[in-house]
Amino acid sequence: MAIKITDECINCGACEPECPNNAIYDAAYEWRFSDGTALSGLIDFGNGQVVNADEQHEALSDEVYYIVPDKCTECTGFHDEPQCQAVCPVDCCVDDEDVRESKEELLAKKAWLHNE
Repeated sequence: MAIKITDECINCGACEPECPNNAIYDAAYEWRFSDGTALSGLIDFGNGQVVNADEQHEALSDEVYYIVPDKCTECTGFHDEPQCQAVCPVDCCVDDEDVRESKEELLAKKAWLHNE
């Protein structure tokens, strides 16, 4: 599963530099697949969806920091626990019940994001 940031976020920014996939963005900031990953050019999701890794996408929140689920691996393959959860002073980084992934899927996503 991915992690999400709830509206209890105080916008302290402690989580953002901890993410090894650069999946965390400040409120209202646009995001790209290429940010902090090895992805570049056209990327194929294998389901008919193809996007440019450098294309900017609309912010997922305009009020608090947010996590892009397609880039979140819960720090699998990097750390023993999600680092955003470990450093959040108000415990607003929680499991996203809408995005469930196995450890194998998270490791595959990590490999995809970083061309391993």
